[in-house]
Amino acid sequence: MQDTMVCAKEPVQHVLDDCSLEITGKDLASLTAASGHFKPGTSISVTFLPGEDPDLRVAAALGTKQLGFTPFPHISARRIGSEAELRVFLARLSAEVGIDRAFVVAGDPDKPLGPYEDALAIIRSGILSEYGVRKVGIGGYPEGHSVIPDDKLWQALRDKHAAIKANGQSCEIITQFGFDADPVLDWLEKIRGEGIDSVVRIGLPGPASVKTLLRFASRCGVAASTTVLRKYGLSVTKLLSTAGPDNLLKELSERLDPAVHGETRIHLYPFGGLERTGEWIRTVKAERN
Repeated sequence: MQDTMVCAKEPVQHVLDDCSLEITGKDLASLTAASGHFKPGTSISVTFLPGEDPDLRVAAALGTKQLGFTPFPHISARRIGSEAELRVFLARLSAEVGIDRAFVVAGDPDKPLGPYEDALAIIRSGILSEYGVRKVGIGGYPEGHSVIPDDKLWQALRDKHAAIKANGQSCEIITQFGFDADPVLDWLEKIRGEGIDSVVRIGLPGPASVKTLLRFASRCGVAASTTVLRKYGLSVTKLLSTAGPDNLLKELSERLDPAVHGETRIHLYPFGGLERTGEWIRTVKAERN
């Protein structure tokens, strides 16, 4: 069994061997400064945020690759104004960066700015394959979505996974971050029962202040009950203290079973900064060697 896989009772440090990260287009300087903390070839998602232009996104993906990492650029379907705009963006990523993967999300606008209602519309168009995309990333929501009913969320996951496979591409699912192992494990068991067999990267928040973590949880609709927060190691009475996912990571390493939950890895959201996240990864690995 490969040690880059999250396995039942696998040492915690091995769980982080093939972890991925997330950055915004504006984080390239921070990634450069913290690059020594991360393993060469690390998969790094480059988000597609409002207010960022294509030049910034392409530059971030290119810079990520030049640092020795593997860029995984995002495409926000509802923010794409036209098919031509999508093609130009993909053509630049192909020619200037040399990508072979893209992560597709619906995006936040209530109404699409162009012809793409959701991620599935882009996947089914076949355009990604035309520009060399062989791996397609999609989102997973173990605790549900703040505005999408569960039945629609599940059907969308099934449809996207099936469409990617039908296109002859591989699929990777990256989940929303959370503070509790129980919904993640239940969700993983359910998707495997649905026949969804792709690699799942379990989203965890990197170390950050309690105030920052709660802010992002509120914004993303992540459950943060007092019981869950206490279990995770957060205290609402100590908003300026720092908390990392140590407890959650340990629980996942002890409870995940490939026979039940399939092939899984870790995806870190560095809310507290890339430097802090990188230092935390090194510390975890060193402490358990």
